[in-house]
Amino acid sequence: MSASTMDLEAVLEAQLNDAGCGFSIGSFGAVAEFFRREDEQVSAGSNDKFTVSTDRGAIRIRLRNDVQPLAYETLSSRKNYWLHGLALCLPIAEGAGSARIRITELGDDSDAIRSDDRHGVLFDLGLGAANVDFCVRSSDPDLVKILRQAAGSSLLAPDSDTMKKITHASPHRVVLSSLGRVEVYQPIGHERTPEGPHTHLLPKLIRTGRTHDAKIPIPRGYLPCLNVYPASPLFDNLGVPRAYDRSSHLAFDALLKRWGANDYVAQKDQILRSVREEIEPASISLPRNRLRRSAVRIALRQLAFDHAISDRVSRWRSYFDPDH
Repeated sequence: MSASTMDLEAVLEAQLNDAGCGFSIGSFGAVAEFFRREDEQVSAGSNDKFTVSTDRGAIRIRLRNDVQPLAYETLSSRKNYWLHGLALCLPIAEGAGSARIRITELGDDSDAIRSDDRHGVLFDLGLGAANVDFCVRSSDPDLVKILRQAAGSSLLAPDSDTMKKITHASPHRVVLSSLGRVEVYQPIGHERTPEGPHTHLLPKLIRTGRTHDAKIPIPRGYLPCLNVYPASPLFDNLGVPRAYDRSSHLAFDALLKRWGANDYVAQKDQILRSVREEIEPASISLPRNRLRRSAVRIALRQLAFDHAISDRVSRWRSYFDPDH
């Protein structure tokens, strides 16, 4: 095992033990997310430090030597804020899913995380994603019959009512990639996203054929197969703003320096250094590259939490982040 993989193994183990961290496996518009509460009872997989389950959902990570981590930050739609994550990517050939475009029965889910679920029947919903297979699992004879009748059809066809029937029955959702699986047990939210493990299935976004948000600089030739969301310095794991936590900020900054895109990290470092050295913002040109431009704005948003230099940061933000 390479030194990089060993480093990543330690990071993943720590994040799985941190209730402030979330995970997801998915593509653009079709994703399963795993979160848990601090007070929630947790079961770990026997002899498997990369499996965690609760009564509401579970995750299993299968780490590989060819994984390419990417630590990234993106601008939040909320003023003054930013988001961060760690995308684990694989070369296209190794990270590709089945890309089925029709509902397909896969048989009993013998790899289910909980032993009681291994006789449930797994159906790939045929969303055609390049990097994941979005499935449902059920032992309900009525739903299994409905899905078998729908096999070979497109879930997203305009005349299909299968989605409505699945939503009503609310089976387990199981999303698979070459780096593991996320299982969601709690019911589908009909009116709002439920707290804790949940799924999103948004046909309009799925039809774009994209595997990820364009703001995340996934390396060319790679597919994102697992996303990790270490504790945010600004939000809890439900996305609710909280008081700024510098320790969480510094913890992720270490990951960014280790696995961030070189251009992004270099641009951020330049801005951080320039502001602290009292260089005038007018002497710096805004980069044309979108990734570098976001690095400038995020660096300034982060510096704004350093009250000792807030006046300096305000001048810089009036130049480079006026709509913050």
